[in-house]
Amino acid sequence: MKLWQTGAIYENGKISAAAAANADGAKKTIAYSILQKHNTSGDESKLKIKFDKITSHDITYVGIIQTARASGLEKFPIPYVLTNCHNSLCAVGGTINDDDHMFGLTCAQKYGGVYVPPHQAVIHQYAREMLAECGAMILGSDSHTRYGALGTMAIGEGGGELAKQLLGKTYDVNYPGVVAIYLTGAPVPGVGPQDVALAIIKEVFASGFVKNKVMEFIGPGVANLSADFRIGVDVMTTETTCLSSIWETDGKVEEWYAIHGRVGAYKELKPQNGAYYDGAIEINLSEIRPMIAMPFHPSCAYTIEEVNKNLDDVLTDAEKRAKVSFGDKVDFNLHNKIIDGKLYVDQGIIAGCAGGGFENICAAADILKGKDSGNGKFVLSVYPASMPVYMELMKNGAFGALIDAGAVVKTAFCGPCFGAGDTPANGAFSIRHSTRNFPNREGSKIQNGQLSSVALMDARSIAATAANKGFLTAATEFDTEFSGKKYFFDKAIYEKRVYDSKGVAHPEVEIQFGPNIKDWPSMKPLSDDLLIKIVSEIHDPVTTTDELIPSGETSSFRSNPLGLAEFTLSRRDPAYVGRAKAVRDGAGEIKAEVKTAAAALDKFSAGFGARAEAAGLGSSIFAVKPGDGSAREQAASCQKVLGGWANIANEYATKRYRSNLINWGMLPFLYKDGDKNLPFANGDYVFIPDVKKMVSEKLPSVKAYAVKADGTVNEFELSTGDLTDDERKIILAGCLINFYRG
Repeated sequence: MKLWQTGAIYENGKISAAAAANADGAKKTIAYSILQKHNTSGDESKLKIKFDKITSHDITYVGIIQTARASGLEKFPIPYVLTNCHNSLCAVGGTINDDDHMFGLTCAQKYGGVYVPPHQAVIHQYAREMLAECGAMILGSDSHTRYGALGTMAIGEGGGELAKQLLGKTYDVNYPGVVAIYLTGAPVPGVGPQDVALAIIKEVFASGFVKNKVMEFIGPGVANLSADFRIGVDVMTTETTCLSSIWETDGKVEEWYAIHGRVGAYKELKPQNGAYYDGAIEINLSEIRPMIAMPFHPSCAYTIEEVNKNLDDVLTDAEKRAKVSFGDKVDFNLHNKIIDGKLYVDQGIIAGCAGGGFENICAAADILKGKDSGNGKFVLSVYPASMPVYMELMKNGAFGALIDAGAVVKTAFCGPCFGAGDTPANGAFSIRHSTRNFPNREGSKIQNGQLSSVALMDARSIAATAANKGFLTAATEFDTEFSGKKYFFDKAIYEKRVYDSKGVAHPEVEIQFGPNIKDWPSMKPLSDDLLIKIVSEIHDPVTTTDELIPSGETSSFRSNPLGLAEFTLSRRDPAYVGRAKAVRDGAGEIKAEVKTAAAALDKFSAGFGARAEAAGLGSSIFAVKPGDGSAREQAASCQKVLGGWANIANEYATKRYRSNLINWGMLPFLYKDGDKNLPFANGDYVFIPDVKKMVSEKLPSVKAYAVKADGTVNEFELSTGDLTDDERKIILAGCLINFYRG
C-alpha cells in the first residue's frame, strides 16, 4: 500500500503524481459531480446540500422527530426511512423499547415516511437494497451511512442535521478534499472485505490522511471485486474519519441493482480523464492478507500471521492500550488466552452492516461445511443483515452448513456492534465481523467489574477460527472451494411487512407516545458573557462518543433526554454527572464558588467580577480530541441537558461530533497549545467575556480567564474555527430547536 502525499492525476485508467493543484481537474472527479448536483448555494466551495433521502434507526429517530416537531414539522419533505435494528430487544434497561417503535410507525403514517419493523433489516442493508441510486445522496443518523460502492454518496451525521433536512434546510460544509483510492490486483481466496478495510484503516487513521475528505475508489482492481465485497470495504471507511465515499460503477453494480428489481437506479460513474485528486492511496489487492484489529480500535490492525508469530509482543501492546483507556481500574490480561502457544478466542460474531452480507455468510458456510466448532467455550453467532438475505441463505443451504457446524443463526440486529447483544463473559475475547472494537463496545461494564474485549476480523477468518475450535486461524490456511452462490432477492418480504406511505402524509394520525418518550427541556440563548466550570478533564489521545455517552445499556433511554443524560461519561468519568448537575442547578456551594471566582477576577481586572456573576453559567469538559466514532447526537445533547455550554479541545476527531455540539448550542472551543500545562484544570472556572460578540461578529478568537484554586487568574485564548452563518445563529439561539422555532 502506498500513500501519495502529493496530488495525483487520473489519466487513461492510471494515476500519476501531479506537479501542482489543478482546479479544472478537481472538477472531473465523481465526487465533484455528485456534490455540485446537490449543492444549492451557488458557491462551489461553500456547499449547501439537499439530500435525496434520509434514514434513521430506533435510537435516533425519536429525538430527531421530536426536534423537528418542536421546530414546526408538518410533513416529511423527502423520503425518510425509519428502521428498527438497534432497540430491537424490547425489554432492556428498564423500558419497553417497542414504545419507540410505535412512535416511529405512527410518525411514518402521520408525516409520510417508511417504517421498517424490527428484525427485518439493519439500517444500512435496507438502504442498499431499497434506497441507493447511482449519483444520489443520502443522509443517515448513523456514522456508518456509506453507500458509495453502489454509486450513492452517503454521509452519517448527528440527528440535528437530519432535523434540518426535515425542515427544508441544508447541510452546510466546505467543499471537501477528494482522495483517490486506486485499486489494482485481486484478493486471494480467503481474503474478504474486512481484511482490505482494516489494512486501509491501519495506514490512514493515525495520520488523518483522509479526515473529513471523500474517498473515491477507482482503478482496475475495482472490477475484480463483487458488489457485495465493495460494500463490505465501503462501510468501514467511516473508521478512517473520512466525510464520505464513492466508487466507480460497472456491470457488477448494474447486476446488483437488477437483482434487487431496481435496474433504473444504475448509471455508470467514472472519473473523467485528467481528474485531479488531493492525494491518493494505491492498493494492490493481491498483497492483502487476513487481518485482525486488536483491542481497542480498528486501526490497531495486524495480519493474523503476524499475530500468531509474535503473540507476546502483540498482546503486550493491547494490554498497554488498556492502561490508557482504563488506568489502574482493571487488570486487563490477554496473555491468559495463550494455550499451547496459540491464541484462543471465546466468541465469534458475524453481524450487521459490515459482516451480515450474503457473500460473507456464504463464504463462512463454505469454510465450515462438514466441520464443527466444538463444545467448548467458543460459540459462533451469525446475524444476516436483512430478512431477504436470511431467506436466501435458508434456501441455498448456507444456514444448514452453519448450524451443522455449531453456529447459532439469528435475525437482523445491530446489537453485537454496539454492546446490546452477545455480551461476552468477564475476561472473554471476542472476534467479530462488525464495525468497531472500542472499549466496552461489546457491552461489558467496567463500572460493575466486568470487562471483555473485541478484535475485528473478516467472516472468512472467523469461520476458519471456528473450524479450529476457537484457535485464531486465517481463512487462507484452509484450502476451501468457495461455492460462489448466486443471490436472489425477494422484495415481497418487505412488501408484506414494511409500511411505505409512498410520500403521502396522514395528519389525522395521532402519534403514539410511551412513558419513556420525553420532550427536550427548554434551553436558554447564549448570554453576552459566559462563566463555565470545567467538570471533566480527559487527556487520552482520542475520546470516542462511546465514552461520552455509552452505547449498549443506554439505548433504551435514547428517547428520554433527562434519563439518558444520567449515563454521560459514566464509563470514563463517573463523577461528571454530579459535577455538571451541581453547576446547572446553581446550588449554594456553586453560588459560593462563583462569588469566590468573581472576586479573583475583579482583582485581575476591575469590573470582571460583576460581569462574571451576571454571566450565563454552565459547565464544560476538556478533551484532547473528542468525538471519534458514532454519529449519535446524544454525545453532545446529554452534556447540554446537564447544563453544558462548551467543549474545549485541541481538535475535534470528526466533523459530525463538532456539528452535534453546535446544533445543541454548545461552543466548540479550540485551545491550540496542546494539553500539557493547561491554563485551567478540572474544577476551575473559566470566564469568557464578550463570547456573544465573538460569535455574532465573526471574531477569530476571544480572551478567556481561568480562575485557579489559589485565586490566581490565567489569561489565554480560545477560538471556534470556521462557523457558517446558520451555525452562528444556532449557537446564539441556544440550540437548533430555538433557532428554527424563532
